[in-house]
Amino acid sequence: MSVKIRLKRTGTKNKPAYRIVVADSRSPRDGKFIEEVGWYLPLKSEDNFQLDLERVDYWLKNGAQPSETVGSFIKKAFKAKSQTDIVENK
Repeated sequence: MSVKIRLKRTGTKNKPAYRIVVADSRSPRDGKFIEEVGWYLPLKSEDNFQLDLERVDYWLKNGAQPSETVGSFIKKAFKAKSQTDIVENK
């Protein structure tokens, strides 16, 4: 079973919202998923996504492959976390 971290579309017409989910690669985009690990609101200008980094890290260590979009969110989130860790340690 190949596991992916990808977006699941929710929201209404012309007002998209997405959930970041861990799902079997064979399941449809908006279908069954294993776990929800975050959300993404593309119409919001700032602070438009949130991730549970502990769960994302767990799934990545167990072989889950992020989609291209989710991969960019993961990079941004880990970079922001490392920046806050540096500030807190000073």
